[in-house]
Amino acid sequence: MKRENAKWKSPSLGKEMEMLIYGKRGTPVLIFPSEEGDCYEWENTGIIESLNEQISEGYNQIFCVDSVLEESLLNKNVEPYVRISRQKQYEDYICDEVIHQIKKHNKSDHLLTAGANLGAYHALLMGLKHPTEFTKVIAISGCYDIKPYLDGFYDDNVYYNNPTDFIPNMNDQNLLKAIDDLDIRILSYDNDPQKASSQRMSDTLWLKNLEHEFYVWDERVSDPWELVGPMLKEHLF
Repeated sequence: MKRENAKWKSPSLGKEMEMLIYGKRGTPVLIFPSEEGDCYEWENTGIIESLNEQISEGYNQIFCVDSVLEESLLNKNVEPYVRISRQKQYEDYICDEVIHQIKKHNKSDHLLTAGANLGAYHALLMGLKHPTEFTKVIAISGCYDIKPYLDGFYDDNVYYNNPTDFIPNMNDQNLLKAIDDLDIRILSYDNDPQKASSQRMSDTLWLKNLEHEFYVWDERVSDPWELVGPMLKEHLF
């Protein structure tokens, strides 16, 4: 399969960022890394190889981005308000830079986004805050409440980046309609440590009558990556 490495100095983040692109054509899929992962994670865990048919046959083009989680939510060396501010800068990076790069490479009218763990959080958050940019969200074993990462700190930035908080109070009918039109898949499995988080996120969406699918696979695994590939592959179409 074709593999391309894209790097540029991000104005939003003030540092060089990297993105791996797999394939030449097909419906584009923006993939976020999990906790402490980077743009190489889905290649190193074998997920990209498991999608070889979709990529090589031109069904999907995969875009794996870097994260700044070690500078934001996971950075215990800075104050919580700095962590959440860095998270907001990352959102700007995705909206202003990454999506622009994807559109330069791929002229499709569709854009999927996916991730696992905190990658699922990013995928769903981007879909909920920018629903007109995406057509489908595939969120696998996600953690959707970021308050435990912020040591009790809470402000508007935390609120607007915490979907279990801002969705219940959302009253913008145009935005709600756009989210309702988005194909959201929340995925979990039998012994998933984040299953309760996925259930809570699903319940939160239903509070606003937002259509979505919540699936719990009837499987138990010691390594979650055993299921990430099959889950993604099943829900790509």
